[in-house]
Amino acid sequence: MSDQTGSVARVRAALLAGGHPDTIAAFPDGTRTAADAAAAVGCAVAQIAKSIVFRAGERAALVITSGANRVDPALAAAALGVALRRADADWVRETTGFAVGGVAPVGHLAPPLMLLDQDLLALEPIWAAAGSPRHVFRTSAAALLRLTGAAVARVAA
Repeated sequence: MSDQTGSVARVRAALLAGGHPDTIAAFPDGTRTAADAAAAVGCAVAQIAKSIVFRAGERAALVITSGANRVDPALAAAALGVALRRADADWVRETTGFAVGGVAPVGHLAPPLMLLDQDLLALEPIWAAAGSPRHVFRTSAAALLRLTGAAVARVAA
């Protein structure tokens, strides 16, 4: 089983275990960026739920933000109550089990600290990465909150 197949399977298992339907779809042209994902699924860039990973010591901190937003690390750190620093691609893969461009909000190797961008609450549906740069799943902010236990915060720069 390839790493990407394993990552997608981990996301599928997490969705199903959380009572979420399997809404994972594959897009051969890729969904690596919010713009790519929006073009692939036919939605607004804002409806793409980007998973941005920061380092909170040795633990991952995941900020699920609207594809139209840039995360302000200071706002995210204040909302989580921890110091955050940039995470490089190798550390992200090692810690979450996902490659950058395919980081899902569920199915992590170890539970990250979680924040959900308040801007996503006004959008439906939303689409999130499903473990590879070619897979996304359809969901809602309410479902992501239920699945992840994320806190809601204003994180946009």
